[in-house]
Amino acid sequence: MKALPFLCCLIRPSAAMLRVTVWELAVLAGHLLLYPMGVSQEQAAAAAARAGAAADSTRGSAGGSPTGPARGTPAGPAADSAADAVRDAGRPPSAGTKSGPKATRTKASTAAAGTETGAHAGAHAGTGGGRSNAWAQATAEPLPAPAMLPTEGRSHPPVLLLHGFIDNRSVFVLLRRSLRRHGWRHLEALNYSPLTCDIRKAAELLGRHVEDVCERTGHRRIDLVGHSLGGLIARYYVQRLGGDARIRTLVTLGTPHGGTRLASLLPAHPLVRQMRPDSDVIKELARPAPNCRTSFVCFWSDLDQMMVPTETAQINHADLRCRNIHVSGVGHLAFPVNGTVAAGIREALASADPTNPARSENPGDAADGLASDQASVA
Repeated sequence: MKALPFLCCLIRPSAAMLRVTVWELAVLAGHLLLYPMGVSQEQAAAAAARAGAAADSTRGSAGGSPTGPARGTPAGPAADSAADAVRDAGRPPSAGTKSGPKATRTKASTAAAGTETGAHAGAHAGTGGGRSNAWAQATAEPLPAPAMLPTEGRSHPPVLLLHGFIDNRSVFVLLRRSLRRHGWRHLEALNYSPLTCDIRKAAELLGRHVEDVCERTGHRRIDLVGHSLGGLIARYYVQRLGGDARIRTLVTLGTPHGGTRLASLLPAHPLVRQMRPDSDVIKELARPAPNCRTSFVCFWSDLDQMMVPTETAQINHADLRCRNIHVSGVGHLAFPVNGTVAAGIREALASADPTNPARSENPGDAADGLASDQASVA
């Protein structure tokens, strides 16, 4: 499947297509080197985060109910001596033991003196311990964080990244770095198996992962970025499985929203068949979707070799709030690693209304070289 863009270069030869193909080969070579590091999923980190939260909750509950002596209750050997003296004062004298008020007063005064001495020593030790603890806390404070970019410090929803066909989360290495440097702190990527045979099943898996992210982060809605087939899976989840309640903004990169004719060249794989223009999944996505709450931002390129025709990467749906962004001279594999596209993604995710760039919260972060067209803004 990844070799198809280079075969298309022979079908549509041009200087621009040759340049894009060379760049795609370089991207592919780099991605093959990074592919092994993206095989493992992030479920282990998520499980560790949940375990840590549970442990903190348990420690907090234990700390709220003290197990030691109650406040105001004497403790230590001096307190025990005072209690013995009180008990002895009310006992009758036994044989061989000095009796009388004088002996009782002597024992009580000795116990009281011991109590006072212990209290004074405890206070002195507590003062020194307080100074020691304060010094330890001061020296244990973390080093100051590195200088942040101007856009950092804002509150951004979590971002979930979804890769394309026969790929994994390593394709988003540069995009994750770009988002993190500009203030996005919670970034995750979901791997789905290349043996997945149905976009609907993959959308259900995505839905479970989205719920897990919302539960762990405390956010009611998150943002989603999908490359190629990942964008189609994400759209199916949003539009057909009620995911618009959880997804605030969905950004797609080179996604065959209308199906691609190139899928007819590889009809053996069920997922590829579902990317045909006449597939049942594409027909389902064309159905009415009233009151959909998710905003869509679709990046498409005139040199995307996998999209036939290239305009199929746009969303043209009367019920969806969508902004289609044309990027010139970018191949299919280069979408996640292109700096201009990364700037456009940051602009879309930071905007109060991604379908209307005039309302962007970061107007100075607009991407150069992007052309947008409001294909279907409700």
